[in-house]
Amino acid sequence: MDSSSIIRKTAADQRVTPNFLDYAAERQRFSWGAVGRELQGVAQAGGGINIAAEAVERHASGALRDKTAFRFLSRGKPARDVSFGELSRLTSRFANVLSQLGIDRGERVFVLAGRIPELYVAVLGGLKHGAVVSPLFSAFGPEPIATRVNLGAGRVLVTSDMLYERKVAKWRDKMPTLDHVLLLAEDGGSTNIPGTLDLATLMAAAGDTSEVAATGAEDMSLLHFTSGTTGTPKGAVHVHGAVITHFATGRYALDLHADDIYWCTADPGWVTGTSYGIIAPLLHGVTSIIDSEEFDAERWYGLLQDEGVTVWYTAPTAVRMLMKAGAAIPRKYRFPQLRFIASVGEPLNPEAVRWGKEVLGLPIHDNWWQTETGGIMIANTPAFDIKPGSMGRPLPGIDAAIMRRHEDGTATLIEEPDVEGELALKRGWPSMFRAYLNNEERYRKCFAGPNNEWYLTGDLAKRDADGYFWFVGRADDVIKSAGHLIGPFEVESALMEHPAVAEAGVIGKPDPVVGEVVKAFVSLKKGFEESEALRMELLGHARKRLGAAVAPKEIAFLPSLPRTRSGKIMRRLLKARELGLPEGDTSTLEGNA
Repeated sequence: MDSSSIIRKTAADQRVTPNFLDYAAERQRFSWGAVGRELQGVAQAGGGINIAAEAVERHASGALRDKTAFRFLSRGKPARDVSFGELSRLTSRFANVLSQLGIDRGERVFVLAGRIPELYVAVLGGLKHGAVVSPLFSAFGPEPIATRVNLGAGRVLVTSDMLYERKVAKWRDKMPTLDHVLLLAEDGGSTNIPGTLDLATLMAAAGDTSEVAATGAEDMSLLHFTSGTTGTPKGAVHVHGAVITHFATGRYALDLHADDIYWCTADPGWVTGTSYGIIAPLLHGVTSIIDSEEFDAERWYGLLQDEGVTVWYTAPTAVRMLMKAGAAIPRKYRFPQLRFIASVGEPLNPEAVRWGKEVLGLPIHDNWWQTETGGIMIANTPAFDIKPGSMGRPLPGIDAAIMRRHEDGTATLIEEPDVEGELALKRGWPSMFRAYLNNEERYRKCFAGPNNEWYLTGDLAKRDADGYFWFVGRADDVIKSAGHLIGPFEVESALMEHPAVAEAGVIGKPDPVVGEVVKAFVSLKKGFEESEALRMELLGHARKRLGAAVAPKEIAFLPSLPRTRSGKIMRRLLKARELGLPEGDTSTLEGNA
């Protein structure tokens, strides 16, 4: 890329000294063992480790006991602050509830709720008890809920009375392993629904203290479901040792400091909302803002200002929605404390990175990881310059490479820079998933190389001469047109540089002559209306930027693009609808309920 487009780090940009400045030196001295030794704040029998012990008890028994761990916000209600000490008591009560119900270590607890205190208490209390916890999006419909509970053999479901009656009650007999449903009342009172238990009553009767389960680093902790293109969701199995990655990446990728006010906008139903909305900030003893409301540009800018947010972690979709809302709204607010913005969920278009610098006064730092990796692997950190459009460089402790996968299942390393291939990670980081639940063959196919030491991510990327990685597309998204391999992200980014375009999604459309032609779907910013003249203008803009071989041949306008609840544009859904094909698993589609 043109070096003039690099966003250079200067002393003026560093309002707080970053946690590391010398990238090469930090990678050289780093070891996962040393990070692990910084934790272990609550002794575990046999040298084990427990996520809740490190995230909560380590602080609740020390100087941070009275510090606010979570500040819960909801429209029209006063804020509720929960200190580390109170969080310890509440999670112990929940752990004791599980014990009284006869839930053993390793058994599955599902949590289906909005971003309310009970969700966070249930997740951490379940981990403290040694149960395996699986948070679900509250917007899921009945079938996706039942599918996940059955795949995970869930014994306990924590949810609200309203969600239960709308989404669970009629499907209860289709979840044979589900022994207990613990309900919290939406109105703050108690519940009395046959076949369920009132969570508030159980919590009130439980004790304030409990022993932390003596879990080991390889004991299962979290079960996160990720949708495949077809068939049922995959259950990615994570372990308690993953907490070491959460701690390290909170330091390196999010630059968390003890006095930060941190806001992760992700719902815990998505892995980001668990790893970086619950665990990582607690590990670093910071105060997290939790907002129960859905996206609203005016509200979000207000929260950044009024809560004094210093570190903000959000999704590219949210950034694009803020861009779509225009520059007039942020001009009404001031964010002098905000010092670091990061984004994850799908690649961040270069235009969005620059928009952050122009409108918020800070560039937005993209990073990359997956449900399967459990934590951030590649990032733009405060320690080095940003190349807009790049996902950054591998964090200390992470070895990444570009590989060429062969038809026989083997793969070889690509050493030359700027050559596209499959992004691969070398085994060894603590939060790597340990299995796809009940699907050993699928898990085994994720690894290749000598001793199967490389995890093949399914994402196509390239690495430049400076070691920055660039996303090309999912392997099954790449478009093959007249001998060209075209990454949809490149086309989408070019379209987004046009002032009318808020979002873009690109697919390959079958063509008898060239194999596939590029078709783009765009949604427009406020103040622009679809027209044939605008369509031709966008086609010309793309040809000028990309050349005729890569630019889209067709453009369609949509009010909004289909997205998952984690913010990813569902290109496969655009393609299925365009071609009249089965839509596959749409359980994570935003708007499904």
